[in-house]
Amino acid sequence: MGRRLTEFLNSSSSGKFRLILVAAFAVVSLLFAAALLSPESPFFYLPLRIALSSRRPRIYDPTCDSRRDHHSYSATKYHRTPSPQPSPYLLAKLRDYEDLHRRCGPLSDPTLNPQEFRTDDCKFVVYAPSQGLGNRILGLSSTFLYALLTNRVLLVEFGPDMEDLFCEPFPNSTWYLPETFPFRFQKEEDQQKKEGKFSLLDSSAPALLQIFLQDKYNDYDKLFFRDENQGFVHRVPWLALVHDGYLIPCLFQMQSFRSELEKLFPDQETVFHHLAKYLLSPSNEAWEHITGFYKAYLAKAEERIGFQIRVFEPKKTTFPAVMKQIMSCTQKHRILPQSSEVPLRNGTSKSIFVASLSRKYYEEIDSMYGERSHGGIAVYQASHEGKQHFGDNSHNMKAWMDIYLLSMSDVLVTSSMSTFGYVAAGIAGVRPWIVMIPDPYHPRGADEPSCERAVNIEPCFHFPPWFAYPDQPGTVGPVARCEDVSWGLKIVGG
Repeated sequence: MGRRLTEFLNSSSSGKFRLILVAAFAVVSLLFAAALLSPESPFFYLPLRIALSSRRPRIYDPTCDSRRDHHSYSATKYHRTPSPQPSPYLLAKLRDYEDLHRRCGPLSDPTLNPQEFRTDDCKFVVYAPSQGLGNRILGLSSTFLYALLTNRVLLVEFGPDMEDLFCEPFPNSTWYLPETFPFRFQKEEDQQKKEGKFSLLDSSAPALLQIFLQDKYNDYDKLFFRDENQGFVHRVPWLALVHDGYLIPCLFQMQSFRSELEKLFPDQETVFHHLAKYLLSPSNEAWEHITGFYKAYLAKAEERIGFQIRVFEPKKTTFPAVMKQIMSCTQKHRILPQSSEVPLRNGTSKSIFVASLSRKYYEEIDSMYGERSHGGIAVYQASHEGKQHFGDNSHNMKAWMDIYLLSMSDVLVTSSMSTFGYVAAGIAGVRPWIVMIPDPYHPRGADEPSCERAVNIEPCFHFPPWFAYPDQPGTVGPVARCEDVSWGLKIVGG
């Protein structure tokens, strides 16, 4: 050692200087790396921040082009406010979840089996959907948030009709329930066999618990939303939630989750937006359809208006009645000009994108505002399936394409009670105008407005348990009844 030190001291000054530079660079590099890996570092969550924002990502994932390119398809300069930014606490939670999913998910153990005892701390929640795509997206987002809150791994039981709609959301893992899984979940509950079904009232926890939270779920399953029962649910290694609703307003009502939710989402009116942006990126096939239509028809418009028209009882709700509501809303609030007004000034342009199962609404709007009759406005529709199809992958692909094209709008006009519209507005981060579509089962007064501006971008949970309503004794939390569904709940405030 002494000889090496003597040689160093006797060496040329330039050599010593180079050696000092190398040593200094090594020390600085180590300190910088340590800073990057610290959770307090602003760079620690950079990949997640990119996934949840409209900024260009720095790392290209060839299996998911939309995650790289979605920033290029944001709305125009007229109406869109900056995209809400996720909290540092949410980013940390998502990073921890990705580690958990990688450690416990199917790629770590392809033979996942609830009948086998596990010595690790891995617990699972399986999402089993049954209704349309809009409902499924809301149910999937709700189940993922429940997984975050309870440190469970989310797995999905998707059929062939859901193939290749979304990218895998979790790096170096999969969210699909293995095909070898020994249990398949019922999608419709047989009430006549209720006595044989395990319920939350039983005393001992099973290896697997299936809970139905659909629109007609009974008093036993509603106990899921009671704080005192979550301790029991926590002891169940495998939990399956069969539902298609936006459960999150009820999670905010539960004392056991509220504090954590407030830390995750300081702005409680952007919960779905952040969950959907992280979880639901269109697959490469879906993205090709979406961007192809966008570039061909919508890209050059200076303002994009999205119409989402859903009529649940077309045989009882007449076409003229629906069009009257739409035109009354859009003209009163200056979304569209009066048909008698002069064409738009030269140099300005609007595009109207119509998403509807029916072609009649597109044709009527095009006849009123299309380029042939009203210069500067162009009207487009990507698909018109006639009716909703279940178990059809092509139908779901077109629906996902419509939802995402709507989410690229500056202004959104959606339909009351439609989860399709909730999803589009939530992904867009745009407060929609909700047209009150005439409903033969829930008629509205003649003096009621044709539409209402949503108070925020949060979806509505259509079927909360009776004890979750804000007017019930002991009920607290940032929720209120929905604008378009008087018996539904949505998150407000915070």
